[in-house]
Amino acid sequence: MSQNMAALLAPVPILVLVTIVVASFFLATRTSKFAKKPLLWLNLGLFAFVLFLFVSLSLGGYLYAAETNAPAAASDASGWAYIAAALATGIGSVGAGIAVAAAAPAAIGALAENENNFGKAMIFVGLGEGLAIFGLLVSILILQKVP
Repeated sequence: MSQNMAALLAPVPILVLVTIVVASFFLATRTSKFAKKPLLWLNLGLFAFVLFLFVSLSLGGYLYAAETNAPAAASDASGWAYIAAALATGIGSVGAGIAVAAAAPAAIGALAENENNFGKAMIFVGLGEGLAIFGLLVSILILQKVP
C-alpha cells in the first residue's frame, strides 16, 4: 500500500516545480520590477527543478531498498561521486565563464588605450580560465577514488 501511494505522489513535487517555474516566468515578464530579468528566474527555476530531480532519483534506490529490506547497492556511493565530479566541473566552468566575461572586455579596453598592457591583461583573463582547470582537476581526483 505504501509503495503504491509513493508511486502516486512521486510526480507531485515535479509538477509543483514546473508550475512555479512557468508562473514565475510569466510574472517576471509582466511585473516592471523584474521585467529586465525574466530569463534569470527561468534559469533559476530550471536549475532548482533539475537539482531536485537528480536528488529524488538518487534517493529512489535507498527508499526502495528500505521498503524491500534488501541491502543497498554498492553503486549508490559511486553515483554520488559522479554527481560531485559533475558539479565540480560544471560550477568551475560557470565561474570561469563569469570571470572571463568580466576580464576580457576590460583587457580589450586596456589594449585599445595602450598596446603595452597586453601581458598584464592576459594574466587576468588566464586566471579566470584557471578556475575551469581547477574544477576539472578536482573532478579527476574524485573519479580516481570511485570503485
